[in-house]
Amino acid sequence: MTFSEALSIPRGITAIIGSGGKTSLMYRLAEELQGSVILCTSTLIFPPPHIPVAEETGKVTGVLCVGSPGPMGKLAPPKQSFQELASLADYVLVEADGSKHLPLKAHAPHEPVIPEACTLTVTLVGASGIGKPISEAVHRPELFYALTGSKIATPEAVALALEQEALGDLVVINQADSHPTEAAALARLLHSPVFTASLSKGEILCSY
Repeated sequence: MTFSEALSIPRGITAIIGSGGKTSLMYRLAEELQGSVILCTSTLIFPPPHIPVAEETGKVTGVLCVGSPGPMGKLAPPKQSFQELASLADYVLVEADGSKHLPLKAHAPHEPVIPEACTLTVTLVGASGIGKPISEAVHRPELFYALTGSKIATPEAVALALEQEALGDLVVINQADSHPTEAAALARLLHSPVFTASLSKGEILCSY
């Protein structure tokens, strides 16, 4: 089963938040979805090397990344509204969070930046961070500690942080091929739909 099928990606706007594979999931979905796809961000992303980029667009056929020039060669949010973009393509995939390339994250009050017209929000979690000190594995570790009281990113602490924040509709635990025990332990503690996966291999491994 493909990621787009397993996650039941709807037409309209899908936001991808969290840590540990957001960009990889966005690219994977863009490759799998049948129809026209716009990729963009509500924060900052690097331009995709394999997908055309435009500052503005009309009706889209195929796959296009839309964004404004941002700092350090990155793309900032598009000039057109997300609602307008949703009228110009079958699917709009929005990377709506930042995590400083760390596998886990806690969110500040201004994060994530989920578009108002979003139909589905997918939370990514990197299994490689489970069991590590939060100082090494978590973006905004002070906020993670405030949520959980734990200095180690145990499965229980990660689950508690996710459940308290309650930001997404479903969870994808990436890197589960190389950290299967940690991924499974976290998945069993969550109450929302959960998928363990390997984005590097393009595989959904299990659903909960």
